[in-house]
Amino acid sequence: TVTTYGHDVLRQTASPIEKIDEAVLQLAADMVETMAVFDGIGLAAPQIGISKRLVVLDVPEHPETNGNSAGEALLLPQMPLALINPEIVAYSNEYSSYDEGCLSIPNIFGPVIRPNSVILRATLTDGQTIECECGGLLGRAIQHELDHLEGLMFVDRMTEDAKRYIDFKLTRLEKSGKKNNFERKCKK
Repeated sequence: TVTTYGHDVLRQTASPIEKIDEAVLQLAADMVETMAVFDGIGLAAPQIGISKRLVVLDVPEHPETNGNSAGEALLLPQMPLALINPEIVAYSNEYSSYDEGCLSIPNIFGPVIRPNSVILRATLTDGQTIECECGGLLGRAIQHELDHLEGLMFVDRMTEDAKRYIDFKLTRLEKSGKKNNFERKCKK
């Protein structure tokens, strides 16, 4: 299941992972499976109700949505990938808008302006620390998922004008969420 908009865990700052043990590896594997079942390209632990600094990604290699950053060259061939205690250490000065969606906010999309690339630092499940520039869809997915670790969602990044168009959908989703314990189950 995926935790939906309105649940408290989605608004909390996630706790760091102290050590990579079997529980963390199992959590990462479970998250990759959940992300695949829901056809996502990214999932943060708070989205499954666990306030830990763990993100999984499965960004497709696609020439139209990915650029030529070192991070894309390094990370895209390794997908799906788990990032432990990820952080963004720098942002580019160039920005672009792109319609984003979220597994925790199903069937709602909106334009979000984000930096075109970021410098990511994270630990992989094998204990290796990486630091690389990530652009394209990968860079955007990283920013989106790391927002979840800070209790932020893509709708928080939308302009007030853009958000006005989806406010009624968010209200409806939150009401529905209360009836379903803020859990979204896969229909597959």
